[in-house]
Amino acid sequence: MFDVFYSGNKPKLFVHEREADSIEHAQTLSRTRYFWWITYLADYSTHDWNFEPVPWQGEYTHTWPSQHHEYSGTYLVPQSGEIKYHFHSRIIPNRDTIADFDTLVDNAEFDHTWAPHPHDPPYTYVFGNQWWPANRMPTIEYHVPGATERKYMDKPQARLPATHNNWHRLANCEWDHSWVPDPGDPPLIYVFGNQWWSAEKMPTVEYRVPGATERKYMSWPRAMLLEAANNWTVPTGLDKVDMSWCPDPGDPPMTYQFGTQHQRTGGAVYTAPGATEIKYVLAPRATKVTTDAHWTVPENINIDSFDWTWHPDATEPPYIYQFGTQWQRTDGPVYTVPGATEVKYVSVIRSNKITIDSYWTVPEGADTASFDWTWHPDATEPPYIYQFGTQHQRTGGAVYTVPGATEVKYIEQIKIKVDSTAAVIVEIDHLDGNAKQISNSVKTMRYFDNYRDTLIRIAKSLVGQHEFVWVCSSICDYTDFDFSWHPEQWQATMLHVFASNDQKFGDTFYMHVPSFAEYAERKALLEWYDVNFVDQIVPRRRMPVIEHAGDSNVEAVKTTEWAGPLALFTTNGEPCTIPAVNLWRSETKTITPLSSGASAVIVPKSAVPYIKTQMYDYPYIDKTQRRCHSDTKLDIVFISNGETNAEDNWMILESRIIGLETNKLHRVDRVNGRAAAYHAAAEASTTPWFFAVFGKLAIDLDFDWDWQPDRMQEAKHYIFHARNPVNGLVYGHQAMIAYNRQLVLDNPGVGLDFTLDSPHEVVPILSGVAYYDTSAWSAWRTAFRECIKLKASLPDVESEYRLAKWLDINSDEADPQWSRLGAEDAVEYYNQVNGDFAALKKSYEWSWLATYAFVKRSLTPNQ
Repeated sequence: MFDVFYSGNKPKLFVHEREADSIEHAQTLSRTRYFWWITYLADYSTHDWNFEPVPWQGEYTHTWPSQHHEYSGTYLVPQSGEIKYHFHSRIIPNRDTIADFDTLVDNAEFDHTWAPHPHDPPYTYVFGNQWWPANRMPTIEYHVPGATERKYMDKPQARLPATHNNWHRLANCEWDHSWVPDPGDPPLIYVFGNQWWSAEKMPTVEYRVPGATERKYMSWPRAMLLEAANNWTVPTGLDKVDMSWCPDPGDPPMTYQFGTQHQRTGGAVYTAPGATEIKYVLAPRATKVTTDAHWTVPENINIDSFDWTWHPDATEPPYIYQFGTQWQRTDGPVYTVPGATEVKYVSVIRSNKITIDSYWTVPEGADTASFDWTWHPDATEPPYIYQFGTQHQRTGGAVYTVPGATEVKYIEQIKIKVDSTAAVIVEIDHLDGNAKQISNSVKTMRYFDNYRDTLIRIAKSLVGQHEFVWVCSSICDYTDFDFSWHPEQWQATMLHVFASNDQKFGDTFYMHVPSFAEYAERKALLEWYDVNFVDQIVPRRRMPVIEHAGDSNVEAVKTTEWAGPLALFTTNGEPCTIPAVNLWRSETKTITPLSSGASAVIVPKSAVPYIKTQMYDYPYIDKTQRRCHSDTKLDIVFISNGETNAEDNWMILESRIIGLETNKLHRVDRVNGRAAAYHAAAEASTTPWFFAVFGKLAIDLDFDWDWQPDRMQEAKHYIFHARNPVNGLVYGHQAMIAYNRQLVLDNPGVGLDFTLDSPHEVVPILSGVAYYDTSAWSAWRTAFRECIKLKASLPDVESEYRLAKWLDINSDEADPQWSRLGAEDAVEYYNQVNGDFAALKKSYEWSWLATYAFVKRSLTPNQ
C-alpha cells in the first residue's frame, strides 16, 4: 500500500500514517510512487485503498468529493510534480463529528457531517437557522483550530424545534411553532395573519414575549386556516372548493358569491349570519366539472375541442349564447337560457370546424395541401364572393362564393401558396468574408459608403439588360428566403425593401431597374424615393463578437481587426437579443449600447477613426436599445475602521440588500491606512467595479443598486453625492464611490485624495447621509482631512464655497463645534506649512492625526 499522510487530527486508520504540514511537504517525505492524503473527518468504510490511476492520468492529484464539497480532503498524490487535480465523482462521505460543533440554541437540529472546505483558511463557522441568518441568530458554531476570524454561513441551516411557550392561537389553523423572534428585537407581541388576510386584518396567531406590551404585525410567516363547512353552500358539479376562506373581519355581514373558471357566479356561497347584501368574490374560484342541458351542438365541429362546462353569468338576463369556430363568431355551439329571445356572441372559447363546404373554386397550380379548407364566412354577413390571396398578394388564391353573391370581399386571414418565379440576383459585398454564397447571383459589387449610391451604381450597370432585379447583401442569410416574391401590379416600379431582423431599413431590395436608374439620383436620401417596406424579414448573419476582459470597450474597439461593417464588443457575454443597425447612410450607422452600462455595444467600422478616449467622440449614438442585455450587478463593499455608527449603518445596508438576490455584499474592517483599506476592498470585490460604502454613511434606501458605470468611456471612478448633516452640503465628500477595481489596485495612494488620483466622474445621485459627527474625535478628524483637501484645491469657486460652509457653523452643540474646529485647524495647518505636499500628506496617517489633535485640542480618539 502507498504511504499515508494527514494534517491536524490523527485519522487512526493505518499504523504507518504520518503527519505532514502540507501536501507539498508530504511529497518530500513520501517513499512510494504515490501517497494518500487523508482526513479524520471522512468515512472510509467503502473506500478502495488499492486504487491506482491509469498511466495517462498518473501526473494528476486525484481527489474525491464529499457530500458538501468537491474536495473531501482525500487525495492520491504523485510523489513529485506540481499539484494538478483530477476530480472523481464517487463521494467519500463525511462522518458525523458532533464533537466539533457548539450548539448555541437548545435542541437545534443540524447536519453534523458538514466540514469546512479543506482549502479554506481556519475560521470559526457560524450557522443560522430556518428563520434567521447566522449574523442575526447564531445557532451552530464549528471551530477550526487556530481560527481568529468568524465566517457567517448561508447554508446549511440549523433546524429549530417546535416550542409551545408564548404561543396563542386565535383561530383554527395550522402553524409552525418553531418560529422565534429576531434576537435583536425588544420584547414584543408578534401577530401573524393567514393565507387570506394580513395580521392587521385578521390576527390568527400570537407570540407573546414575556413583559411585552407593544404589538408587531408580521407579514411572514402566515398561518394556514383549516377548512370549515359552517356557513357554506356548495352547488353540485363543482370541484376544488377551498372552504378555508373566511370573510374580512371588518366587513359587515354579507353573502359572498364565488365564481367558477367561467363566470363570477355559479360557485360556492358563504353566508355570514344576518347577511342581506351580496358581495362577489374573485378568488378563490371553484372548477365546474358538469355539463348543463341547454346546449345545441352543430354536426360540423369537433366536440372534443370545446369546454362544455361553460355556463352563463346568473346575474345576466336570459340570452341565446352563440359561440364561434376558429374562423368566425358564428356556426359554433349554442347555449339557450329558457325564455331567451336575444342573441349574445361569446368569444371566450371557440369550437373547431372540421368539415369542408361545397362553395370553393380552386385555381390551377395552387398547393391545395397548404390551405385550410374548413374556412367559412360569418353567417350574419350579406352574401359575398370571398377572394383569398397568395403568399405574396391579395389576389390569385382560392374563391368562396356564397349563393346569390355579386360583390367581392378580399380575405387576408389565410393564403394559398403558389409556385415560385425567377429574378436576377446582384450581391453587395460588405467585405465581411461572406460574399458569393448566394445561388444564381450574376454580379457582385462592393458596398459604397451608403445604400443610395451603391444601388444607383448597380441600376446603371444593368439598364437594358434586366427589368427587375434582386439586390442582396453578403451580411444577410438567404437560406430560407422565398425568391418567388413579387409585388402587386400597381407597385411594380417601386423600390421594395425587406427588413433585416428587426431593422425596417433592411439590406435586401427588389428593384425595377429602369425606374430606379432614371429617378433615384433626384432624391437626396434613399427613403425619399418611392419605397415600399415589405413585411418580410431576412436574417442578418451573426456579426463578429469580440468578448474581452477589459473594463472599457474603447481600447478593444481601437485594436480590433474588422471583418464587415459592424461588430459587437462585450465584457459580459453575448446578449440574447442583438438589434440590427441601419446601414443606409453614415448618420444611421450608430454606436448602439445594449445595456445601461454598455457592457455590450455594437460599433460600426465607420466609427473607429473618430474614437480616441471615449466612444462619445463619434457623433452618431443610439441609446434606445439599452434593455437588450443585462450588466453584471456591482459588488458592494462596506469599509469600516471603528466608527461608532458603523454597525448601525452596516445593518441598514444589509437589510436593504439581503433577500433581493442582486448585488453581492462584502465587508472590510479595521485595515490600517486609507490606501490599504481601499486595496483590501478591491481584493474583496468579484466585479470590475464595486460600490464602496463607508462606515459613516447611512445609505439612502431609495438608491438604485442596478446603476452601472459607462463602459463607452475609459475606466474611471464614479463619485456619488452624500448629505452632510452638520453643514448641509451635498457633494462627493464621504459619499459612496463606484471604484474601478484595477485602478484602485494600481494606485499606491500618492496624492492627498486617493480617489482623485485616478480618472473620475461625479454622479449627482444621493447615496446617503454621512453621520461623521458621532463623536468629537470623528467630527474633528473628518473636517480636518476634508478641509486640507479643499484648501489644497484652491483657487476653485466650488471648493471655496464648500470650505466657507465648513468654517461657518453657528451652533453651540458639541459635535458641530468640533467639526468647525477641525476645519479651522486644517486651514491654520495648511498656512503654517505653506501647502507643502509632504506635510499635508501626513493627514492620511491616523497616528499623526491623533497626535496633532491631542496637542492642538487635547482631543483623544473616541472622545
